Amino acid sequence: MQLVDLTQRFSIHTPGWVGYPSPKLSYFQRHATHSIVSQLLELPLHSGTHLDAEFHIISGGADIESIPLDRLCREGVIVDISEEMEDWTVIEPHHITDKIEVRKGDILIYNTGYHRYYNGSAEEDEERYFLRAPGGSRQFAEWIVEMELAWTGFDTGTADHPMNTSIRFKRPDALRAYERQIGADVNTIFPEEDLFVMHEVPFAAGITHAENVGGDIEQVLDRRCMIGAFPIPIQGGEASPCRIVAFLDD
Repeated sequence: MQLVDLTQRFSIHTPGWVGYPSPKLSYFQRHATHSIVSQLLELPLHSGTHLDAEFHIISGGADIESIPLDRLCREGVIVDISEEMEDWTVIEPHHITDKIEVRKGDILIYNTGYHRYYNGSAEEDEERYFLRAPGGSRQFAEWIVEMELAWTGFDTGTADHPMNTSIRFKRPDALRAYERQIGADVNTIFPEEDLFVMHEVPFAAGITHAENVGGDIEQVLDRRCMIGAFPIPIQGGEASPCRIVAFLDD
């Protein structure tokens, strides 16, 4: 069996979500002083490749520890939709279904191509990665629920369109650029009551997602295989950094 890592490398340069603090890695024991090295890591749970839990969005929702292993690891598809993706593309169900068969209960991972702008990549562009990435519509969120997917993953900072997140308030310059591009008010595309719809709708149905997927994703595009996500089972945690792996029959 061949294992393919779909996880972004982690370092002090790894970004959290827009406005979140950066990870801090420090020593509290050194070889010279203690004959052993020990380090302290402080980070938002939404740093790097990570899996969200229901509790992130749903008050009283399940924590990350509550996700059963047979939901985290099962058969699914990894689909490449990058050819149709540009800055601020709205992702619809047909972008997935035109490329691959998705079965009820699958894990779904989709590649927009935007992992190439992630921190540490050859084409690194943090603003483009977070502020101008493609993101899903309400129809896409509802289709995920209809398909009863186990979880979804993607190579962007969020499943939601950036202009349907808090970015529209945190970066009004990006909002103005988007409205110039579409020639209309953002609310004509994404009404404010639909903010974070790709979180709100699937999470309410118990379907969460992994953000900042990447690694060697281009080695496993447009295929069905076993997929596993391995978060830290944090009791009371609303998310966790995790490793995501595709298991391929040799």
